[in-house]
Amino acid sequence: MSVLRYLHMDVFAATPGGGNHLGVVIGADDWSAEEMQRFARWTALVETTFLLPPTEPNASYRVRIFMPHKEIPFAGHPSIGSAHAVLACGVAQPRDGVLWQECGAGVLPIRVEGHDAERELLLQSPPSRIVATGHEAHPLLASTLAGVEPGALPPALIDGGRRWWLTELADEASLRAWQPDHAAIGALAQASDSMGLCVFARSMHADYQLAVRAFPAGVGVVEDPASGAANGLIAAYIAHAEPHGLLSHGYRVSQGREVGHDARLVARIDGTATWIGGRSHTVVDGSLDWITRDVSAAHVVKASAELLAGLG
Repeated sequence: MSVLRYLHMDVFAATPGGGNHLGVVIGADDWSAEEMQRFARWTALVETTFLLPPTEPNASYRVRIFMPHKEIPFAGHPSIGSAHAVLACGVAQPRDGVLWQECGAGVLPIRVEGHDAERELLLQSPPSRIVATGHEAHPLLASTLAGVEPGALPPALIDGGRRWWLTELADEASLRAWQPDHAAIGALAQASDSMGLCVFARSMHADYQLAVRAFPAGVGVVEDPASGAANGLIAAYIAHAEPHGLLSHGYRVSQGREVGHDARLVARIDGTATWIGGRSHTVVDGSLDWITRDVSAAHVVKASAELLAGLG
């Protein structure tokens, strides 16, 4: 039995409870991958992370990211939330305003801007590439987007840390009102080995310039309230397609309202680098009392028998 520190995070929240859930375990250095997976399955969160000592000399810390059914090399909101936990628990300190996160996608920089409740963390997204683009890019795309009025940029399949289909819609109102065919999105995700579909629309709102909805059917999630990796790919796509446009240096994102959340993300575009981040809040900070070894009835019976044999 090990008693560790456990944080439950609200990541990218614009208002309390508006962001994405994340569980963070600190101190499970001796847990195996199977033990981490078992705990992640028990939490039933979309992602649970484990903060560990780095193995790369320039890394501030190492993070392993688990969904309930598998480990993944990279994800956006788990990276930002884990970095928040690193600072809150004193696991590591920034060097020249930057934390260096070691994960399955390599060693990635995370900018630390501001302090306390005003602090924003921005992750440099992994390099991305356009796999396919256009309304004819995949045979299932037309049926998935049936009835949708397109925006300025054509649909595109982008790969960078995660793989997503991205589609711009004509305006924010149609994006928020859209009732997607989730079965069609799931078929597209499976056929293209992607997370699913992420749609976005430009906005004239004072607090944000892009509204986003993400449907990661490829991992069994209907709609995601706050998507760091997907927003990183959107930023990279906009920077590539409109290098001199109004959004070419960055913007703010609203996501999650259609599923009862209120997330706010920040996108920064610095030359060829894209940064995605925002604020996080620790909702629960406590101890984790978790049995990592097999304590099934058979093991208990065997141990009792051995003890009695020893006494005899």
